[in-house]
Amino acid sequence: MGVITGAHGVRGEVRVKSFTADPAAIAAYGPLEDERGARRLALELAGTVRGMLIARIAGVADRNEAERLKGTRLYLPRAALPPPGAEEYYHADLIGLAAMLRDGSALGRVRAVHEYGAGDSLEIERPDGKLVLVPFTEATVPVVDIEGGTLVVDPPEGLFESPPAEAQPDEDAQ
Repeated sequence: MGVITGAHGVRGEVRVKSFTADPAAIAAYGPLEDERGARRLALELAGTVRGMLIARIAGVADRNEAERLKGTRLYLPRAALPPPGAEEYYHADLIGLAAMLRDGSALGRVRAVHEYGAGDSLEIERPDGKLVLVPFTEATVPVVDIEGGTLVVDPPEGLFESPPAEAQPDEDAQ
C-alpha cells in the first residue's frame, strides 16, 4: 500500500509514499501492517509535501520514534481490499502467473509488475533465466486467467529480438 520514507518535523509525523490509485486513500483502509504483520499502524493524514503524504501514527510522539519507522513497508490484509473490477488486477495476483505465447508455447513466469509512468509492464523471467519486459496492455496481453494461473502474451513485432550489434570500426579506413 505504501512505505514510510522518513520523519517530518519534530512531533512524530512521517512522510509516506502511497502506492494506491488515490494516494490519500491509503488512510481510509484502516490500520496497515508492517511486512511481518507484527505492528499495526493507523495513519491520520496531516497534509502533503512535494508529492509525499504527511501522516501521524498513534503512539509515535517524536522525531526519533518516527525515524525508526523509515523504510517500513505498509501492507493491508487481502481480505480488506475490494474485489478488482472487470479487466482489473492486483499486481500481487499477476506475479507468478505462467506466461504463454498465443501458440501455447511457454514464455516464462511473471516475476514483477513495474509502473514507469507510461503504463504497467510485466517483467517475465524466461526459462533460460533472462528477463523481458512486456507492456501490460490488452493488445499485448489479451488473456489473463488468474484462476488458471496463466496469461497469454501476443508480443508486438521485434519485442524479443536482440538489438543489432554496433558496427565495429573499420581498421583499414583512415
